[in-house]
Amino acid sequence: MHSRLLLRKAAARAAALLLAGLAFACVETQAQQPPAAAPPPVTTAQPVERNIAEWDEFTGRFEASDTVEVRARVSGYLTEILFTDGQVIKKGDPLFVIDPRPFQHTADRLRAELAAAKARSDFALKDLERARPLVKNENISEQVFQQRQKEVSETEATMKANQAGLAAAELDLEFTRIIAPISGRISRKLVSVGNYVTGAAANSTLLTTIVSQDPIQFYFDISEADYLKYARLGKAGARPNYRDNPSPVFLALQDEKDFPHGGAMDFVENRIDDATGALRARAQFANTKGLFTPGLFARIRLAGSAEYPALLLPDGAIATDQTNRFVYVVADDGAVTYKPVVLGPVIDGLRVVRSGIAVSDWVIVNGIQRVRPGGKVTPQRSKIESQPQAAAMR
Repeated sequence: MHSRLLLRKAAARAAALLLAGLAFACVETQAQQPPAAAPPPVTTAQPVERNIAEWDEFTGRFEASDTVEVRARVSGYLTEILFTDGQVIKKGDPLFVIDPRPFQHTADRLRAELAAAKARSDFALKDLERARPLVKNENISEQVFQQRQKEVSETEATMKANQAGLAAAELDLEFTRIIAPISGRISRKLVSVGNYVTGAAANSTLLTTIVSQDPIQFYFDISEADYLKYARLGKAGARPNYRDNPSPVFLALQDEKDFPHGGAMDFVENRIDDATGALRARAQFANTKGLFTPGLFARIRLAGSAEYPALLLPDGAIATDQTNRFVYVVADDGAVTYKPVVLGPVIDGLRVVRSGIAVSDWVIVNGIQRVRPGGKVTPQRSKIESQPQAAAMR
């Protein structure tokens, strides 16, 4: 009996030790487990709210406001060239000289003939005046008096013909010195000194060309859809009517990302081209620095909508899910919500969001790759910086 009692006590003691060991092991295991991971950190910001106007872009090329072919107006041998190829010239600058001596001789001869004709006319007029009292006294016949009247008329007609001939000769003499009809940049000479040039109106010799530089024009084509859009906006008063008022436009060259050059759209063609289905438009730009040249391609931007309030986000905040675009919005407790959005153009580096979010939403703008819909994040709030549209356009 005593031995059984001892065995029971030993068994109880062993069980107690075993339970204590298990409890200690559980406590130690729990102590070794790492704490639960914190939600991933992200940067959030509220969308920028601003009044904007959307801009449409087109490609076109510069053309000179004025282009002149410099041609000979009289025939003769070219004796002087008074410009350098490619030079910038001013209106009235001398360009070419055609040998003036034959024309000077003709003018001198006609001037002498005019002087002789004037002398004959003066004598005939005085002779007529002397005959007036004689015919009244019947000292000369009426026929003689009429003959003297005829001589006066003939000498006056001859004198006028000589005057016209002298004026034409002096004009030809003036045309031997060819001057620039406009200011601009001249091309190369097409005829060298010593060559005979023809001044016939039907086949006159082309000597060079001049294109104006400042201001310069820019031509581009707009589609029928764009034409209808602009026409309706103009009728609604949402933007200036480009046919009645010069519309502001901005231009960028091929090596420029922004549109730093301001101008005005001043002409629209009166019909749509049958072959292309496009409407030709023109803008004008100042070119005081000579940066633009005829034939140069560039991009032009003009207002494509009325001004309206819009929400804007950086493109980095927008993700793609197959064919859908979406953003992640974070609640006050860090919960993430998936929101599909409809996008518009980029303005001043920010994307227009037409629908899908509110101005009060905190959108994830950095760390979007660490986010899962329905999960939680640790948000760090920031502010989106943007440049006002008007300042960016200058």
